[in-house]
Order: sequence, then structure tokens, then C-alpha cells
Amino acid sequence: MAKDGAVVHLRSVGADDEEALKGLNHRVSERSIYLRFFALDRHGADKQAHHLAVPPPGDRPVALIAEVEGRVVGVASFELVRAGEAEMAFLVDDAAQGRGIGTLLLEQLAAVAHDQGIHHLLADTLADNGPMLSVFTRSGFEQVHTLDQGVVELSLDTGYAPSGIDRMAERERVAGDQSLRRLLSPASVAVIGAGRKAGGIGHEVLANLVEGGFTGELLAVNPQAKEIMDITSYPSIGAVPGPVDLVVIAVPADRVPAVLEECGQAGVGGAVILTAGFGESGPQGREIQDGLVATARRYGLRLIGPNCLGIANTAPAVRLEANFATLRPLAGTLALAAQSGAVGVAVLDHASRVGLGISEFVSLGNKIDVSGNDLLLHWWQEPRTDVIGLYLESFGNPRKFGRLARLVGRTKPVLVVKSGRSSSGRRAGASHTAAAATPDTAVDALFAQSGVRRMDTLEELVETARVLAGRPLPHGRRLGVVGNAGGAGVLAADAAETFGVEIPELSEPTRKAMAETTGAPTAGNPTDLGAAASTEVLERAIKVWLSSGEIDALLVVFAATRAGDVDETYAAIARAAAGATIPVVVNCLGAPGAAPQVELEDGGRLPVFPFPEGAVRALSQAMRYAEWRARPQGVVPVLPDVDLAAARAVVAEFLAAVPEGGWLGPQAAEQLMRAVGIMIVPTASVSRRDDAIAAGDLLGYPVALRTAAAGVVHKTDVGGVHLNIADSAALGTAYDAVAAAIGDPHVVIQAMVPAGIELVAGLVRDPLFGPVLMVGSGGVLTDLLADRRWRGLPLTDLDATEMVRSLRCAPLLAGYRGADPADVPAVLDVLHRIALLAEHLPEVSELDVNPLIATPAGAFAVDVKVRIATAISEPGAYSRRLR
Repeated sequence: MAKDGAVVHLRSVGADDEEALKGLNHRVSERSIYLRFFALDRHGADKQAHHLAVPPPGDRPVALIAEVEGRVVGVASFELVRAGEAEMAFLVDDAAQGRGIGTLLLEQLAAVAHDQGIHHLLADTLADNGPMLSVFTRSGFEQVHTLDQGVVELSLDTGYAPSGIDRMAERERVAGDQSLRRLLSPASVAVIGAGRKAGGIGHEVLANLVEGGFTGELLAVNPQAKEIMDITSYPSIGAVPGPVDLVVIAVPADRVPAVLEECGQAGVGGAVILTAGFGESGPQGREIQDGLVATARRYGLRLIGPNCLGIANTAPAVRLEANFATLRPLAGTLALAAQSGAVGVAVLDHASRVGLGISEFVSLGNKIDVSGNDLLLHWWQEPRTDVIGLYLESFGNPRKFGRLARLVGRTKPVLVVKSGRSSSGRRAGASHTAAAATPDTAVDALFAQSGVRRMDTLEELVETARVLAGRPLPHGRRLGVVGNAGGAGVLAADAAETFGVEIPELSEPTRKAMAETTGAPTAGNPTDLGAAASTEVLERAIKVWLSSGEIDALLVVFAATRAGDVDETYAAIARAAAGATIPVVVNCLGAPGAAPQVELEDGGRLPVFPFPEGAVRALSQAMRYAEWRARPQGVVPVLPDVDLAAARAVVAEFLAAVPEGGWLGPQAAEQLMRAVGIMIVPTASVSRRDDAIAAGDLLGYPVALRTAAAGVVHKTDVGGVHLNIADSAALGTAYDAVAAAIGDPHVVIQAMVPAGIELVAGLVRDPLFGPVLMVGSGGVLTDLLADRRWRGLPLTDLDATEMVRSLRCAPLLAGYRGADPADVPAVLDVLHRIALLAEHLPEVSELDVNPLIATPAGAFAVDVKVRIATAISEPGAYSRRLR
């Protein structure tokens, strides 16, 4: 953190930045110029500034600048020197050195380079340039260097090694925590727009802060009043004596820009803007909203909102209720963020009714600054938070979200309700992969890899959080059910099958112990103790289950009757569950006034559910999270026989001929696949009958013939495929039939492959999420079965294995009903090579291998379609709090 707590803003360099870059050149010392440019003087440095800001046509470097409070304090750039490699350079203002700016520039520059298919950044640095060498050393990127005449030659791999990811995340967490502290744990709060009459938003926020017992200094800003609700009021934020950590802005939209400017001038640390009428209202509102962001960055203050409900922190040392909700959340361990204020209120309401407490709550609104990613990092190490819950309508940076969630999820569960499951956004594509991709496909792939548990409903988020908050994790999927309500036990067992939870049979020793303990002649799972069972019997039965070692979670179901007392039953359950090392949850039927949790002597709580199905569903989510957390993280395998230079050459040659992009021809697609080590069944592309017969004679019969007409996806449906053609006469007949049916003479002749399981594998490049990979049932069953699994990058060995094993057709690959098993490692190898292609060639926007024939002897790619697009990813705006 810089001493002034400023925010650094990174963005791409534009033509308007030339003078600012020259100003940086003339502010830094002679030594800084020497270390950056070696022999160049300031005049030469100014020429370089012009080159970065106004590059000549066809020679465009990628350059980022770092701004603090609107002033350029650093610049970093790279220029391509050869395919896949670029030379980088940095210059940081003397006054800003040592504050982490160089590290931030390097991280972002490497990310941009990686997105553009550049795998190594090169740099020549003088050996006595300690600060810059330190940046490289701390960066976490793998590097190799040699000394030659006082020059250190560095080569940085733009791929993120695990150590590098951990270091970057920790730097972000430390910086983010400091920047959010004045927002979420302020020592002083001012409400700007606090009216004197009840009913106005500003007045109600002030009332919530007062009634909630805010522990810090509370102020009001209203030029028409000197005191509101016994709180001193000032005419403006500038008139407030001393610094203010947090302001809550509740003034009309047209006044917000001026108010925020005053806050910046007054040194305010952060602002919550409740007012609506900005980006959500149209182009004019978005323009005003952009101005708010610029103001915040200029003064280094953090923003929540606009168009939000507010925030809350239930910590006893803070007690912050800076919102206009009508309810006050209980103190607890669920941290919650929601883009929608109404949704946030609904979750807080349900959580309070079931006894689930909140550590912190943030209504994100338009999230023009503080985002879900910021809060993930903040809550990662926040000691009062056990579970993180998010309601999201959109992602600002989904790939970063996935990276952070994967780290956070190793210690704390992340539960997300993501709106927008509709398939109305399904795109029309000329490949099966693209056609199958819905707006939700990339989201599910992102969540599956990062360990995020996706909730279908807000209720499910709350109920799952109740199971996970402060309780031990299950070690597997075995569930025991015990109680006095046989029907509820049966319903729980049915729900277990639905949600993939096991209901194991009792072992003979446990069955015997249960019978002796309860007096029942037989005991099973579920264990029905009978409606007349006493609380003592229930207590003993629970203890038998918990000591058996045969289950990973226990559900206690009981129906309240006039013969039993709910409080006594709760007490018996609490005694039996004391010290349990697995989750214990309760389903209480017929007692609407009963407490929503069972209190334990150690201060813990067992959640009580109104229905058995909800309890089992929440437990199933906890079980899946525990499985993900316990598994190894996996590694991205190193693949042999890959020629990326040859692959890039195929793409470059195509774009030189077709600058707007399009579909590779069969021969070029085959060359691309072979370059990355994916073997294609031998083919020949022809457009005449005689050539087709000649190709068949050369390949050897039997052969297959399929149309190569552009835009035909479902070739079988239109009579475009003939298989097992035995001789030249049959091949000539097949050629005539296909050419007539399609109206196009272009066909592909291909050698027949051994019989096997038809799969489809491919990728589509989502404009927001990046590359998304697919594997599924292929051939004519591709669309009929819709048996597909999706993942993003990086694709680890565990990710790929999970994709294939979770397919409904997986038993066929394993050898169904005595058949020989397919070579699954060969299928996984194809997936990893597609992932490698996606990572290193951003121009590959769509790819389809269908069918991919999985046989005992290997995996054979039969038909490949590849679409190439011009890949130009300009670096966007990127803000970080300085360390």
C-alpha cells in the first residue's frame, strides 16, 4: 500500500498520451533514463514515446500506462520480435518506484501477451538495475537469464506457474484489504443527502446507522440542517473537520458527480452511491457513470454502486448498517454480495428467518469499481467469514474470477446464484461445438473448474450455507437417516438418489448395536425408531450412527407430537451430536414455531430444515464441495510432438489470403491438427469423379466419402456421407449421389477407421470467457443425446479426465457388456492438444472434431472443422490498489 493509499489504474496507451509520456521522460532522473534506454538520451526517449503513442502502420507495439490520481507514473510495452516472442520494456517514475507499479505492469503486460499468443517476453536489463530485476524476481514468472558484459538477458514465460498465481493473488489480497478497509470497517461515516424527514433514502440510511449502533463517528451532510436525529449535520463534505473514511451518497443523480468530486478533494476513502439513473438508464447515464469512475481513480477512492442498496458489517467492533433495508441481519459467518438490491434483501430476510448470520453484506449495484472479484479476495482471509455467497447477473472479468475462486475455494466454499440460464442466446454456428454453446455453457465450465457451487435458487444458497457454516465437511457421499418419522425417512432416501447421495446399508455390527440400543428387532438405513420413540432412544441411536464410521453425514428426522417435547428433542440431539466430526442436520416436521437451529454447548448450531428433501439437497452440495476441495489440483501435461511454429504458419498463411477470417479448407485443417499432434485419418480432397476414384485406389478400400461443401454441418442428414465403400465402382456411384444431393462437387475421400465409440471434441472462443472446450457423444448422436461436458483453460489432467468420465456414454468407453475398452488416454490426449491450440493460437475461434473415434487401438479424428478469426485483443482498463 502506498502511503497515500492511492489506486493505480492501468490502461492501453493512446495517441493523446504522447505528451504525458514525454512528461514522464523529463521527470525521471538521468540514471532512470540510462537504465531504461541504455545509451539513449531524453530526446531519444521522447522519440520512443511518440512511437508508442502514434505507431507507424503495420508496426504496432502493445503499451500500457499506469496512472495514479490522473498522472502517468509508469509505462510498459512489448513489440514482436519473432513468432511467439516479444521484447518488453518498462519505465516507472522515480517517485513511484518501490510501490508495486512495475509488478502490476508486468503482470498485466504478460496477460495481454499471453492472450495474443505470445509465449515468451524478452528483456535486456543492466545488471546494476536492481529495482527492475527485483520486479522480475518477485513476479513469480519462470525466468532464465545469463550475464553478458553487464547485461542480464531475461526470458519470461507468459504462462502462469502455480507459484506465480499464488504470489499475484496474495499481493492483490493485501492491497485489496487495505483499500476496502475504509469502506467496510470505517472509523467515520458521513451520509450525504440525509433528509430531516423519515421516508427519504438518506434519512433511512442515517436511521439504520444510528439504530444499528455504529461504533465510529457518524455525520450527516445537509446544507439545510445543523442536526438530524441528534447527529451533527454539515453543509458539505468539505466542511467536515478531519478525514472521513466512508460516505454514503443519497442525492439526485445530477448532483452525484459534483458531490463525488468534493469527496475526492476532501480525502474521503470510499463511497457507497445509492442513487440510480446511471449506466442502467442508457447511453447518457453510462457517460456520467464513466465520469464517476474517472473521478474515483483520480483521487484514489473506492466506489460501491451506484444503484445499490448499501452495505453492512455485523462485527461487534464496527456494527455498520450503511443501507436502507428494513431488516437488520444477524451476526454470523456468511459473507454475501448481490448485484440486485432486491435479491440481497430476499437473501438477508430468509437468512434471518432460519437463524443464519451474516459477517458482511455488499449490494454491488452497477459495480463500476468494487466487484465480486475484489470481495472474493477480501473474504478469502477475513476471519469472521466461513462461507461466501454471491448473486451475480454478469461478470466483469470471468477468467480472473475463476482463478481467484479456485484459490479461495481451497479454504472457504463459494456459493453462487448466477442468473441467465436461458438458452435463448444459443448461437447459430457452423460447428457442433459452437451450436451447442449457450450463454450458460461457459459459466458452468468456469464454476466446475474453480470449485464454485452453483445454486439453482436463493433458498438453496442459504440452506447450503447453513450446512457449511462452522460445521465439519463430509468425507464422502454416504448419508445416514434416523428418526421417528418413517415417511420422512423414505422421502430423504428418494431425494438422496435424485441428488447423487448414497444411502449405505448398515454393517452387521452396527445393525446389532442399533437394535440393542433402540430395542427394535431390525434396523436399517433409514432407521425408523417409531412415532413413540423417546428422546433417550433417539439420542442413543444418533450416537450409534456417529460412532459407526459408516456414514459421512447424518440427517435426523422427527415429527413433533403431543407425546413429545420439541425442546427436549432438540436437547437430546445436541447431546448426541456434541463433538461430531461429520455434518449433522435436522428435519423437524409439524412444529411451525420451533427454533430454526439446534444450539450446541460449544456455541455451534445444527440447522433445522422444514422438509427432508431440502436437507438432503443442501448436504449433497456440501459433499460435492468437499470432494472438489480434497482432490489434487491437477497439472497441465507437457505434450510431445507439438510444432507451434508450423501451426502458426498455417494460420498466418490463411489470414494473409483471407484477412477477414473464415473456415480452413480440409487440407489446411489437417495440417493444423498434425502440427499440434492430433492425427487425422488419411484423406484426400477432390472435386472430380475421376480424382475421387484415384484417391480411393491410393488410400485402399474400404473408404468413406463425405461432402466438403462449405457450411454443411449435419452431413448425414443431407445425404452427404457414404461409408464402407468397397471398390472403385461403388465409389463412383457414391460420388455422383453426394454431388447431386448437395449440389457441390467438392468431397473428401477418407480411409475407414476401426469400429469404435463416436465422440465429438472441440472448442469455441467465448467473447467474455475465452476458450471453452467440449467433449461429448459424437457422430449422428451429437445433437440427439446432447451428452456433453465443458471446461475452460487451463485444462488440467484431472479436468480432462472428469469431462470424459462424467459423460453418459462413459460406460461404453470403459467396455460395456464385455466389449473391449477404448483407449481413453488417447482421447484425453486429443483434448489436451485442443486446449494447447486454444491457448497458443487465439485466432482459432471455433474447432470441431466430429467424429473422434475412440477404439482400443487409439483415438482417430475423422472430420475436422476449424474457423480462423483475426485475434486482436486490446488491453482494457485495469485498476489495482497500490501496496
